[in-house]
Amino acid sequence: MARLGLPALLCTLAVFSAALLAAELKSKSCSEVRRLYVSKGFNKNDAPLHEINGDHLKICPQGYTCCSQEMEEKYSLQSKDDFKSVVSEQCNHLQAVFASRYKKFDEFFKELLENAEKSLNDMFVKTYGRLYMQNSEVFKELFKELKHYYVVGNVNLEEMLNDFWSRLLERMFRLVNSQYHFTDEYLECVSKYTEQLKPFGDVPRKLKLQVTRAFVAARTFAQGLAVARDVVGKVSVVNPTAQCTHALLKMIYCSHCQGLVTVKPCYNYCSNIMRGCLANQGDLDIEWNNFIDAMLMVAERLEGPFNIESVMDPIDVKISDAIMNMQENSVQVSQKVFQGCGPPKPLPAGRISRSISESAFSARFRPYHPEERPTTAAGTSLDRLVTDVKEKLKQAKKFWSSLPSNVCNDERMAAGNGNEDDCWNGKGKSRYLFAVTGNGLANQGNNPEVQVNTSKQDTLILRQIMALRVMTSKMKNAYNGNDVDFFDISDENSGEGSGSGCEYQQCPSEFEYNATDHAGKSGSDKADSAGARAGPQPYLLIIFCVLFLFMQREWR
Repeated sequence: MARLGLPALLCTLAVFSAALLAAELKSKSCSEVRRLYVSKGFNKNDAPLHEINGDHLKICPQGYTCCSQEMEEKYSLQSKDDFKSVVSEQCNHLQAVFASRYKKFDEFFKELLENAEKSLNDMFVKTYGRLYMQNSEVFKELFKELKHYYVVGNVNLEEMLNDFWSRLLERMFRLVNSQYHFTDEYLECVSKYTEQLKPFGDVPRKLKLQVTRAFVAARTFAQGLAVARDVVGKVSVVNPTAQCTHALLKMIYCSHCQGLVTVKPCYNYCSNIMRGCLANQGDLDIEWNNFIDAMLMVAERLEGPFNIESVMDPIDVKISDAIMNMQENSVQVSQKVFQGCGPPKPLPAGRISRSISESAFSARFRPYHPEERPTTAAGTSLDRLVTDVKEKLKQAKKFWSSLPSNVCNDERMAAGNGNEDDCWNGKGKSRYLFAVTGNGLANQGNNPEVQVNTSKQDTLILRQIMALRVMTSKMKNAYNGNDVDFFDISDENSGEGSGSGCEYQQCPSEFEYNATDHAGKSGSDKADSAGARAGPQPYLLIIFCVLFLFMQREWR
């Protein structure tokens, strides 16, 4: 029996070994899955050589699998990183476009101002010599304020330009009437006649309108480019929810667990997941498109009547024309001022001759010939800059509603639209049967792939929507020629300043800076009316006292 038992035992072991070998041969190899897993920098010991039971899997389909628990966890993190990377690439390109155009515009505007100031200074030195140099601070202050407005804002352009012409009139009036002594009080009286006498002709009115509209449009347009750059930069940093991460894992790497390493996700399957994961970004689309439209409107103004280049380039000629107009009409202007402000006090005889020789205008301003003018600012022109930006703005429209599709168009993320049968649908290699949901948070209630909380909007996205809305309003104000920054800094509760608290639809097309005076009048009117009502009260008090004494006496 012992001898028979040993062969039987050996036979049993042989059969059992053969069965194990057959089972091992039947199980699929995971070598390709393992190779790709290791190529991403993961530990090869996580990956089995052959399929194993998949009961441990939480997201990917269970059954026989090439993924261990460690692999699923690491693939989950990797899918999150892959998604963030692709979205960032899409957004970074757009952000770079706006950043580079903002930088170019900013350089252009600043250099344009520098060139205009240098042009005026060089030609006024040649033409007016010492007279200009003695009064050059008036012109330097003008350009200083214009630069400050462009860089910082917080400047009332109309008041600033009015102050410039008033100061220039004071200097000019003293020069053309150098035989008299003028006190500061007298010169202050002279400046009050600027609007009435129009000593500089129509130049101040025209230049004020041109400069204000051009600077408001230029500065607002540059701000718009910066806002677009910043909004894209902030929104490009995505942080997927747990539900989104699960869907991304299932879409990108669960196919690997089944050994389908070359099968890409179906396009519509990818689209549903991206629309769910980018639901909040989709809500930016309406305000973004409104903003783009407003930018294009201001771009048209910059190409036409609000072209800052056509305003600043000949500003030296325009100011010189105003000065010459004042010189030619100096006698009539002086007579009217003397009538209104009183006769000035003559200077001593010795000082009169010296003052006249120092203040004589000997030459009319000679503008640059075209070949003499400074080179174009920043090596380009406003027309070329605007044409380029308009094209980029048109391309950027509907960016956020197109983002899910653009992500899925990346060959790393999904199969092409034409490959609908041989693609990964989340369960296997087959056609994806669900319809694609709409964009935005409100449309994700029926998303078959990503569970989205449609009642909770993302705070960051809401902030960017508000930033776009505010900038769009500024753009529309700038399109109408309104000084948007002056509106922003006015005290909303006091009612002082131009257009405080007004919407662009209700704001006037021209500037009105009489609100403060109006508020002052209304305040005094209220005081007067209150005083009128309070006037009879002392008399009533006296009558009451007399009656009281009379009644007291009768009672006694």
